[in-house]
Amino acid sequence: MRLFPDKTWSQHQLAVKLRVAKPVQPVFLTWERRRIFIHAAKTALAAGLCWWVALSLGLREGYWGAITAIIVLQSNFGATVSASRDRILGTLMGAVFGFAFSLFGALPWNYILAVLAAVIVCGLLGLRNSSRLAGVTISIVMLVGKSGPRWELALDRVFEVLLGILIAIAVATLIFPDRARLRLREGLAQEYLLLGAYFEGILNGFRSAPLANLPSLRDDAANRLRTNDQLLDASRNEPVGDPGSREGLGMLSQFGRSLYDVLVALEFSVRDSHGDAYAQQLEPELSQLALDIRTGFHYVASCIHTWRFDKAPSTINLEEDIARLEARLAAVRPTSQTFSQAEILRAYSVQLHLKQLARLLRASRVETCRALGNAHQTASNSV
Repeated sequence: MRLFPDKTWSQHQLAVKLRVAKPVQPVFLTWERRRIFIHAAKTALAAGLCWWVALSLGLREGYWGAITAIIVLQSNFGATVSASRDRILGTLMGAVFGFAFSLFGALPWNYILAVLAAVIVCGLLGLRNSSRLAGVTISIVMLVGKSGPRWELALDRVFEVLLGILIAIAVATLIFPDRARLRLREGLAQEYLLLGAYFEGILNGFRSAPLANLPSLRDDAANRLRTNDQLLDASRNEPVGDPGSREGLGMLSQFGRSLYDVLVALEFSVRDSHGDAYAQQLEPELSQLALDIRTGFHYVASCIHTWRFDKAPSTINLEEDIARLEARLAAVRPTSQTFSQAEILRAYSVQLHLKQLARLLRASRVETCRALGNAHQTASNSV
């Protein structure tokens, strides 16, 4: 059974953009839905396996391990490791503080002080995600009315959580393993395609009425950026992957954020441009640069899919486009007195933002190629 179909979403979208594939009708078992079903099956397997192991070991409250397995098992291995780390640290903190504060004072004051101290210590140690789990563990250790010493209850809680974490990591590693690093590569390709669609929507509204779906294009790109930021954090917890790939993924994420910021600024620049005539004086150089930028988004997406950035596109030369546009601006500058100042400022603003986009796109490919090349060179030198 394969986890991925022949083409992912962004690979098919890229093929449609390049006119080498046709749009397909949506089907029920899409790539994303397959991921949902597989993750649901893995979660159920981890919970059931943890419950069975707990019963086999004679644990009285083995369901805490099953609960832990459900909580920490994420959609990819890196996120699972991150959630497991937060949970075990929070449980250990809560067990220590819950047992220590149960030795003196009386409820509810010793309980309140234990929660207060645990949250403060977790915050000072940079473990804010573990502070809530520490509070939950303190509540179980100090408030659950059971016979026996509190230290035994604290140790049982730690062992049950550790059991759930180990089984969740084993399932995430062995059953249809899904790496955050690979998901991030797919997500970055989607990101650049969505940014390209946002760019097309902005320019379609230049010198005409803005598109009705432009806010949705902007929101789609912003949501993809946020998702990729989460995947980037998760990928740093995975032990696999060469340093060059990690650096390249980080660079592409930073360039994607910068491209989005410039696109938002460009959207504001083209507002109220309906009927502008000064920008028509910059044709065809302005349209050529915009066309190559749009193609550049698709090209970088294809580079991300193949993970090869060493080949420059033969049909795109953004620096030459910028030079021709600047020459055109200099040529039409003497006629600027016949146009309104607002039109001139909008045209110059659009030109500046297009230059930024072109150079960011070029830098995203070149800098990523340099990061991967430096990593390969370092590896070969060390052999």
